[in-house]
Amino acid sequence: MKIYTLHKKQKLPISVEEAWTFLSSPANLKVITPDYMGFNILSGADKPMFPGQIIQYIVTPVLGIKTKWVTEITHIKDREYFVDEQRFGPYALWHHKHFIKAIEGGVEMEDIIDYKLPMGILGQLIHPFLVQPKLDEIFNYRTQKLEALFGTYIN
Repeated sequence: MKIYTLHKKQKLPISVEEAWTFLSSPANLKVITPDYMGFNILSGADKPMFPGQIIQYIVTPVLGIKTKWVTEITHIKDREYFVDEQRFGPYALWHHKHFIKAIEGGVEMEDIIDYKLPMGILGQLIHPFLVQPKLDEIFNYRTQKLEALFGTYIN
């Protein structure tokens, strides 16, 4: 059983409060997801984040195949971190930790995602050619979109 980790950091020239307000609104996930992924929230994004919140959406990650994805917000520490975990969807495991901390001149946001692919050895074989590049592409898009929305961090 192979568990992968994706680790990304980004600095933005905004306050912790601004970062938290944006990131803790589930509806904003659509804003920072590439359009081609066909991201559509079905339910659960009508309230600010809370532990136990279930969010259902449809995504089209590869080959035009629509996939239902259900996540639960499992942990929250106001203005510091939250965790979402997949309950149903394309991964055998998806555990995504979002951290926010104040730094000089802004905030540093850190994402740590531990994930496992389905299909055993076949999943492991496609990881470096399909899954890892797609995740990198999605998070690179997020970096660019957040900079477009909030500006570029300069220290």
